[in-house]
Amino acid sequence: MEKKATIKEEIKIPDGVQITIEGKTVHVKGQKGLLSKILFHPTIQLVVNDNVIHISCSQSPRRKEKALIGTFKAHIRNMIKGVTQGYECKMKTVFSHFPIKTSVEGKQLIIQNFLGERFARRAEILENVKVEINGENIILTATDKEKVGQTAANIERATKVKNRDIRVFQDGIYIVKRG
Repeated sequence: MEKKATIKEEIKIPDGVQITIEGKTVHVKGQKGLLSKILFHPTIQLVVNDNVIHISCSQSPRRKEKALIGTFKAHIRNMIKGVTQGYECKMKTVFSHFPIKTSVEGKQLIIQNFLGERFARRAEILENVKVEINGENIILTATDKEKVGQTAANIERATKVKNRDIRVFQDGIYIVKRG
């Protein structure tokens, strides 16, 4: 049997971004802040040399290792983009019968008068995610892509219509733009 070649991927580190690797944790520091993430697999190595991150597999890579190298590369790219540009998600409040009122209290988004309900619905806002409410528009911003996406999902899930025909009751808060 012939031995498969090792896979090596490289990511160039842009100016103004510092990347350090301590054990299993990758730290990315930029002008917008600091992000840390645990990226570990026993056969995959992460090495930083001369403004380039090298991701490689020590053994002959199988399908799983190839996929993980791509995943690690995507995570590091997202972290670099987060600390340089940041992430933003725009949401819109949609209602036809009962006007929905939204407000922020601590780490929760309060949704009042949803489908005429007397109690307020609540959605968790993850740490370091900034929420701006401008009338019917809600803007989420942060350096971590996953936290912005999860906060948007929490808000959408909090306004899910149950036990009604969703073709008629289209009220809710929906994602309009990601980026």
